[in-house]
Amino acid sequence: MYLKSLVFCFILCASFGYTYKPLVLIHGVMTGSLSMEMIMYRIKEKHPGTLIYNINRFEGWSSLESMWHQVLEIGNDVANISAQHPKGINIIGYSQGGLIARGIIQTFANITVDTFISLSSPQAGQYGTGFLHLVFPGLVKDTVYELFYSKVGQHTSVGNYWNDPYHQTLYESYSVYLPYINNHLTSAESGNFKSNLLKLKKLVLIGGPDDNVITPWQSSQFGYYSGNETVVEMKDQAIYTEDRIGLKKLDDTGRLHLITVPGVNHFSWHTNVTIVDNYLLPHLD
Repeated sequence: MYLKSLVFCFILCASFGYTYKPLVLIHGVMTGSLSMEMIMYRIKEKHPGTLIYNINRFEGWSSLESMWHQVLEIGNDVANISAQHPKGINIIGYSQGGLIARGIIQTFANITVDTFISLSSPQAGQYGTGFLHLVFPGLVKDTVYELFYSKVGQHTSVGNYWNDPYHQTLYESYSVYLPYINNHLTSAESGNFKSNLLKLKKLVLIGGPDDNVITPWQSSQFGYYSGNETVVEMKDQAIYTEDRIGLKKLDDTGRLHLITVPGVNHFSWHTNVTIVDNYLLPHLD
């Protein structure tokens, strides 16, 4: 009986021309498209016929180039992909790639993204040595602001989203990326940053308490430190209460999904089949 139902479903889907939406994958810092291949192959196995574009720009050390440079370059690729699929595409961004993906979605009005999945990404910023030591092993979080909040430091991707709760004035003065796409600071593009994000049919924010790299881990869901390193959850942050980029509207309309998964280290999110099966695939059509 099950086999007959499966065959019927296949025939029905084929008859109506049903296909899964194309998917774009954006890798994290100091890695490349190879790191996203497990996700790619598993999705192709479970959702046969899915077109997957695994972005191979800014791999290795070049992933430390400034966020705006990466957003604009990769964004042009995504815009070209979107133009080939006017009915919509989906995007999964891992770690820094999730922050790049959001920048693309908010900046490019000519792309149509249905579902954006942010997989353990520092959406509210980063302030922790677990992440810092991946690329700057000799620096410590208490003093690294002296580098990142400078003209030189802002040429690095990490500097563009380093959010030191003890030096917010310097963050606002020097940071050229995160405070703007979060509409913490207003710009000529503030309205577009919000309206473009609100085009999403679904925003999925995935993170967990055992990440040990994204700090605080709640940053993956727009929570962040107050001035004394007490974590303030997303719904108590001004970005949500004042609906600066549309998070509250997405939430009120059932389009915002927060997924918290314990027991997952940062380097396992994109290599864990269970994560793909239980938390990525259910949100991809």
